[in-house]
Amino acid sequence: MKKRNEPTLVEKAIETVPGFGLVFKKLTQQITLRGQSKSTLNNYIRRIALFVIHFQDLPENISEDEINEYLVSLARDPKSPSRSSFKHMVYGLRYYYRLLGDNKRAIA
Repeated sequence: MKKRNEPTLVEKAIETVPGFGLVFKKLTQQITLRGQSKSTLNNYIRRIALFVIHFQDLPENISEDEINEYLVSLARDPKSPSRSSFKHMVYGLRYYYRLLGDNKRAIA
């Protein structure tokens, strides 16, 4: 089996965005405690990792306007991944904000 040299998206986010390692740990714990599948965690955390890498900051530090602009650009981009990837981004951010207890920002 060939060993990979490139870090995963999540590893890159942990390396480059302060505090993301703790976010990853908390999300992993919550999804495990709630009995949700590992694929749910993987889908959400990869999307959140893309988001934090894009902004170089955690979601709670990003304005609603910036988040909306980002989501609109994803929805409109013809090169953007599938619609399900977009939904995972929205659901992942919702989950993230709920984890923080910030239900007001849990994207509608």
